[in-house]
Amino acid sequence: MTRINPALTAIALTLALTGLASAQDAVSPIRLNQLGVEAAGPKRAVLADPSTSPLPWTLSNAKGAVVARGQTKVFGSDTTSGEHVHQIDFSNFKSAGDDYRLAVGAAQSRPFAIGGRMYGALKADALGFFYQNRASIPIEARFVQRPDLARPAGHAPDKAACFNKADERGQVWAGCDYTLDVSRGWYDAGDHGKYVVNGGISVWTLLNAHERAAVLGKTSTLAAFSDGKGKIPENANGVSDLLDEARWEMDFLLAMQVPQGKTLGLPVGPQKPGANGRLVLTDLDASGMAHQRMGDEHWTALPTAPADDKETRYLYHPTTAATLNLAATAAQAARIWKTIDPVFSARCLDVARRAYAAAKRNPEVYALGAFTGSGGYGDGNLEDEFYWAAAELYATTGAAEYEKALRASPLFLAGPSAGGKPTGDIGWPSVGALGTVTLALAPNGLKPAEIGRARANLVASADRYLADGLTEGYALPYAAKGYPWGSTSSVLNRAMVLGLAADFTGKVAYRDGAVDAMDWILGRNPLDRSFVTGHGARPMLNPHHRFWARQADARYPAPPPGVLSGGPNSTSMGDPVAKDMKGKCAPQTCWTDDYRAFTQNEVAINWNAPLVWVAAWLDEPAR
Repeated sequence: MTRINPALTAIALTLALTGLASAQDAVSPIRLNQLGVEAAGPKRAVLADPSTSPLPWTLSNAKGAVVARGQTKVFGSDTTSGEHVHQIDFSNFKSAGDDYRLAVGAAQSRPFAIGGRMYGALKADALGFFYQNRASIPIEARFVQRPDLARPAGHAPDKAACFNKADERGQVWAGCDYTLDVSRGWYDAGDHGKYVVNGGISVWTLLNAHERAAVLGKTSTLAAFSDGKGKIPENANGVSDLLDEARWEMDFLLAMQVPQGKTLGLPVGPQKPGANGRLVLTDLDASGMAHQRMGDEHWTALPTAPADDKETRYLYHPTTAATLNLAATAAQAARIWKTIDPVFSARCLDVARRAYAAAKRNPEVYALGAFTGSGGYGDGNLEDEFYWAAAELYATTGAAEYEKALRASPLFLAGPSAGGKPTGDIGWPSVGALGTVTLALAPNGLKPAEIGRARANLVASADRYLADGLTEGYALPYAAKGYPWGSTSSVLNRAMVLGLAADFTGKVAYRDGAVDAMDWILGRNPLDRSFVTGHGARPMLNPHHRFWARQADARYPAPPPGVLSGGPNSTSMGDPVAKDMKGKCAPQTCWTDDYRAFTQNEVAINWNAPLVWVAAWLDEPAR
């Protein structure tokens, strides 16, 4: 296996940890993946240049000898980057080595490597993000990259009753007559909240990475996350460390279920607050539903270590969306742990069944409160959550009830952009495609032709993503007039679909599309920045995070490697940094490496989860 430029990687990591990377390297006029490129795979770089004619390029080796040459392809004006760009394709050169350089006239790239599997460290670091964001457990120095990343347990235990006072609009919530211990789980993002909706897609993605590898016999991925490979306390229990990490969140999700026999006053239907700011609350049998979130009454200051959080914490009212997230992930977990831990599996299945029944009984309870101290994750369309939950339960049980629900859904077997009613791109408010992925991948009772349709719709969606890449100057499989909050995860979720299309068809084009997505994440973008800490020549340094906050306070640590920034955001620019950029930046350039820029540089579990999935997928032997 060829080494991937270890000197540059070590330098970048050291500088990132000391906060000096900004002085390490100027912006390169030639942008490409800062970890390097694959010897056997696609090799593309991008140059911003006003020339309307192709330009000659050369590739030189470590000795300065020219080993390949060609002409740039003029893409022209690129709306989302705001640049006039040329693309450089040197895929035909396949000799591995370090310290190659591309040059176009006076423009020259920084040294880069051409090699083999290059994402082993990234997939491990990206998974390590979740351990370091655990609640209710000390983060131990023996499991982290630097001593300053260790910290005492936060919220241990994490017990709370229901919110029982007036919210921001004056709506009074009655609370409940019980307290739940919802310890464990991951802090969702830069704050200390824990959310069932966002936890759902995050844990599903990690579990799917395992299930896909198990079903398709991808032994390298299973081995990479096997017991003993992870830097976690459970790394000697005989269970995959990827599953151990996912279970930490699953335990929290299970604990968020409303006990049996409980009636709560909840908002039913797509209400808008009245003139007095109030909602209509209806007493409902909430047994089996899931609370939307667990979080602080007020936002904690930045920075604040989890153990120093003194805010009162509450359970916020149950919602149908949270309940269906619980049903889906608990059913998925029941399937995966069936032989690993039969007792845990049975508990998960019982929770999943009760949650699904509760959602059917209360199908329109939305997240409508106005609470400070935690994000809302409101979602007014639950068609996709119902389909996803039914798909997971059907794959696990084969029961006729869930099959009937699947077949009645307009999303049945649909992909993000193909099928009877396309599901839309994968994201926390759009989870329909997760159900189709499960039906296409996990053994289930559908007819072979139907499983084939599910796969075909995912492949057709991947074709759409490849077509989008042809319209983008930076050749990423993502086309949008405006970049949303968490755009990096939008790109990586598309890369997951491309990866599955490659699995199902064996066609190299889909893998190449996934490579294009990761190339953009790791530096082939108009900012010439890697959006992942500790990986690349110019990595993100200053996330919006309550603990990894050295930029805000030198007593706090810089982030560990493997943390993904939310990335460019041109559509929701409300933080103190972004508001001054509004209307002044092309969509791909609306990003600042600043802890105050929470709309652009926050981190989140649902962003790092697809980074784990895609990095692991790309690191598999493929050629």
